[in-house]
Formats: sequence, structure tokens, C-alpha cells
Amino acid sequence: MTDGRRIAIGLLCCACCGREAPPGAAAQAAAQADARPAAQQPAAPASKVPATARLDVYEGLRADLAAPRHPADGGGRAWLESEEDASTPAAAGAPGRWTLQYEAGPLGVAEGGAVYLQVSPFWGWSTPQVEDPERPGYTTVSTEAQGVRLAARSLDAQLLGIELQGRRLAPGERLRIVYGAGPAGAYADRFAEADSRFWFAVDGDGDGVRKVLADSPGVPVAPGPPARLLLTLPSTARPGSAVRLTVALLDADGNAGVDAAGEVRLDVIGEGLLAPPAITLDAGGGGRKTIELMAQQEGLFRVLAEGPGGLLAESNPLLVAADAPRVLWGDLQIHSALSDGTGRLDDVYAYARDVAALDVAAVTDHDHWGMLFLDQHPQSWQEVQDAAARYHEPGRLVTLPGYEWTSWIHGHRHVLYFGDSGRLYSSMDERYDTPPELWEALRGQDALTLAHHSAGSAIATDWSIAPDPRLEPVTEIVSVHGSSEAPDSPRRIRGAVPGNYVRDALGRGYRLGFLGSSDGHDGHPGLGHLASSCGGLAAILSEECTRAGVLEALRARRCYATSGARILLRTSLGGARMGASLPASEAARELVISVVGTAPIERVDIVRSGAVAASLAGDGARVFSARRPLEGLQSGESVYVRVVQADQHAAWSSPFYVE
Repeated sequence: MTDGRRIAIGLLCCACCGREAPPGAAAQAAAQADARPAAQQPAAPASKVPATARLDVYEGLRADLAAPRHPADGGGRAWLESEEDASTPAAAGAPGRWTLQYEAGPLGVAEGGAVYLQVSPFWGWSTPQVEDPERPGYTTVSTEAQGVRLAARSLDAQLLGIELQGRRLAPGERLRIVYGAGPAGAYADRFAEADSRFWFAVDGDGDGVRKVLADSPGVPVAPGPPARLLLTLPSTARPGSAVRLTVALLDADGNAGVDAAGEVRLDVIGEGLLAPPAITLDAGGGGRKTIELMAQQEGLFRVLAEGPGGLLAESNPLLVAADAPRVLWGDLQIHSALSDGTGRLDDVYAYARDVAALDVAAVTDHDHWGMLFLDQHPQSWQEVQDAAARYHEPGRLVTLPGYEWTSWIHGHRHVLYFGDSGRLYSSMDERYDTPPELWEALRGQDALTLAHHSAGSAIATDWSIAPDPRLEPVTEIVSVHGSSEAPDSPRRIRGAVPGNYVRDALGRGYRLGFLGSSDGHDGHPGLGHLASSCGGLAAILSEECTRAGVLEALRARRCYATSGARILLRTSLGGARMGASLPASEAARELVISVVGTAPIERVDIVRSGAVAASLAGDGARVFSARRPLEGLQSGESVYVRVVQADQHAAWSSPFYVE
């Protein structure tokens, strides 16, 4: 293949939300999209370009939008040769062999054109390669078309290009591709899903621009054997109420659907929570079950369990008290296979409800990133809204339609709607390609935006633009990328930009509440930390498990963040609740802190106006409480609490702000 012949191939070392992308991931996404009418082509960003911008990615995506598509681009069809291959699940993270066929469409593929095989590009499929038969991913390509020669080579991670030489591939002529042809096979994705795609794309005229086949074939990926037992309780309840205990068997990477029948023995730690001595996981039940327990009296409770194969588990703590504020656990940034994640929308929401036992969930696929761009496929955006409506069950699971505004200039934000529908304002549309333009478009709607991985990773947030106080009252401080809080944060984000932490944003005078979310791409909302070094959860303090209740709490900054563990954290300052604003006062105000950890507590830090003012030892206990007077609080100051456990899971309260 000639150098520089593909827009996509020239775009190297790009990054995607969730983890660093394979070098050509952004490029592959860019080169396959449908052409946009010239009137809709975005211009270069008109505003000042921040130092944190990823112009390489942005300009590659713009070039793709401007590139004309030939009618032969994206032509033809592809399928798995064997029906058994198409229907037999691949084992997650295990080697296999798949034979694929490509047939040229009515316009054929020109000499010098190319067919591409892109295995699902983010989560562990072996890169198709033609160099070494002994290595995983070895792939053979062949054709019965006389006079057609095939020049195949790996272009980037998980992407194989097959250039046609000698003559064109005529309509109806075929290529045969054997992926995993060597003794090592090819390794499947480590995350289970119903339809993991073998993406095909075609440059039909040889001009260096390709288009994806939207109906590319796929295979199911099955979970591995049971390796984890998970127990989840609500964090608070009132005496005399029923509480749900969710029990789930998972494999080593957090995949659900492990179909292992058997007994799970239960043991309650604490007096006054009624539970059966055992439950039975039924064959065909997907290894999960939810039951109701009765909270008879006040107390602090945990449930221990032993399941099939001797798997042990301990639930998160449950505080039963008449005055315990309700905590809704949410994951407000989830990706599916619609962009660069794993799993169908139905599977993702079912996992959120039935495995992770979330109270709030939002699928936020990218507007212009992944394999098929959301902003160019309106039916996909409609699917997002329809799925949110289908799974919305106030009191059980609040769902929010949303998407990720994937700006490579100003940083990534997800947009959440608190109704049944909303409009997608693309970051690649010049009318909405700056945060103020996005906020102006959203003004007057029940919607919020949240900046995420703001200190670094794929792209840092442009904090020179002040967040809109009505539309962006909170920020995502932690996710699978790590923590964007501060340089001294546990599980600090990779690729951090000095001066771009959330603590620096507070130093600019911005008033933001804190929450976490997974930014998960593994199909495991609420449990992103199981297969990653970090995760993220939003603890939302709302008595109403409704969209209106969640929106009200977030606008009031009545929320806190954790790295994935369901740490119970309560704070007040001078009697004001978490996230509140208080008048300046020379008189001392009492900061009250109460923590119930999921592991021994290492320390509790009090962060005042950008510095750790006090670090209180947790002494390895799981319960911590303290009262500390804070004197001379001046206008413009902020105060928040950071909890660090011995296992390095952490929680961050939303700050108190001094008027």
C-alpha cells in the first residue's frame, strides 16, 4: 500500500475514552463515516485553541468529513462462512479461528482499491497479521478471482488492509479471510457481549477513502467460568422497610451471564436485618438473583455469602436509621457498542439494574467517535432514547438519555437529558463546537453537561471557559481513567496536565459538585473498577428516585464521588448540607464527618482552599466520625472531604463554598 494513501492511516497515536486507543482507532472511525453535505462541513474552531487541544485528531476527523465518497466505497457484503461460527459463542479472552467471506458489490472494487478487516478495535481481539504463522492473530487471505493479487498487511492495532492488485475485483467475486489460521489462533475480546463485530470497510475506487459496511458480521462472546461473587445492598434504609439484596456470579473480568446453578449461603453481620439462610441460583438464571430483606431496626449491617465453588463475598454496608438520607448510586457515563464500547443497549441497562443494582444509569455514546458515528446515524440516536425510555422505572432504575460531546478542542463532556428525549448537538457542528454554544443550545431544557477526565488522559478539559452554573453544576472527578482531583490524589489520572486538575478549577472560583462515573466501555456499568485499576460512581443524595429528584440533587451539588466502592459518606458544615454555599464568618464553623467504608479506612483528609488542611487517621477501622472547627472562613474559600481506604478506593464530598 502506498504511503499516505489513506486519510485514516495518517492519523496515528490517537486516544479514545475508556483507555488509550490503538494507534489507528480514531483513523478507522474517521475513514468509515458517511459523507456529510458540503454545507454541513465544519470549519476550523473559531475560538482560541487551548494548549490541551488534540488538533491531530480534530483535523483528521475534519478531513474525513470533507472527503467525498465514491459510490463503490462501502460496497459489497461480508459474512461468516460457517453458520456454526456465526452462532457459536467465542469464549472471552480465549483463542479461536473464524473464516469470513467478502463479496464485491455491483460496482466492484477497483485495482488499487482495498478491503479492510477491523476486528472490534478496543478490548482485546488479536490484531490480524500475515507475517508470523506462529503468533496469535495470523490471518490468511485468498481469492479464486483469476488475475487478482492480494497484498495484505497489518496497518494498526486490530486492522488489516487488503489491497487489490493486477485487476479489479468484479461484482460478485469474493475474498476468503481466515482469522486465527495459525496454531495459536486469534484471541477474542475479554468482555462478553451478544454481537462482537468483524467490521469490514471498502475503498471501492482506490482514492484512499473507505466506508464501513454497517451490516458487518459478528459473533457472540461468552463469559468465562465463575470467579467472583458480588453482593449489593442499598447504602441506607429506614427501620421497618424492605431492602433489595442483589446476588451475581461474574467471571474474572466482571462479565455476567455465568450460568452456574447452586446454593448461596448468607450470613448477616448485625442484629435486626432479616435474611434467609440461603438462596438458590437456578439453571438458566444467568447466575443472578435479587431478593428482599427486612430491616427491622436501626443498625449497621453487612451480608456475607459463600456461593458455588466456595466463592466468598461481602456486601457493601447498609445503614438503617430514621434520619439516614437516601443515597442513589449512579453511573452517568456508559458506552455501548453503538460507539466504542461493549454490548447492546438492552444488555447494558439490564446489567446496570440486575447485576450492579444501580439506581441511576445513563448510556452516553460518542457523538462522533467509534465505528459508526451517532451524529451521522439518526436511527442510532433514536435507539439510545428508546432504550432509556424502555428501562426507566422510577423507584427502581432512573435512566437518562444522553451522549458524549466528544470535542478534541475543549475536552469531552457528556450531555444528559432528564426527560424522554433530546437533541444531539454534535461537537463537529460549528454551531455547537464550543462549550458556550452547547450550553446556549441546551438553555431552558432539563439537561446537564459534565466534564470528565478533565486533568488529562485522552484530552484535558479547557478550564479557561467557566462552566455554566445552571447547566454544569457538577463535574466527574473520577472514572476508569483515574482521578482528576489533584496531584496528591489516590489513583491519579494518567497523562495529567499540570494546572488542569479539578482543584485548580476550584481555584479559578468555579463552584462544582463532585461525582464519579465509570466512563465504562466494557458493558459493566457501575462496576468498571472490577476490570480496571479504577472506576467511578456517583452518590446522589435524593429522597426521590426519579429524574426530577436526581436533577434537583445535582443542581444543588448534593452528591459525592467514589472510585467505585460504595463508601457511605456524610458531611455538614455549620449545619449546612454537602455542596452548600455559606456566608463568610470569623466565628468557627463545625465540620461534621461520618464515614462507613467498604474496607479499612486509612485516612480522612480535609481539603481547604486548594491544600490539605488536616489529615485524620482512620486507624484501620471501617467506621469513622469526627467534628472539627474551621475558623475564619473567608469569601471565595472552599472545603471538601476526601476519604482514602487501605485498598486505595476513595470518596470525595462535594465542596462547601463560602460566599
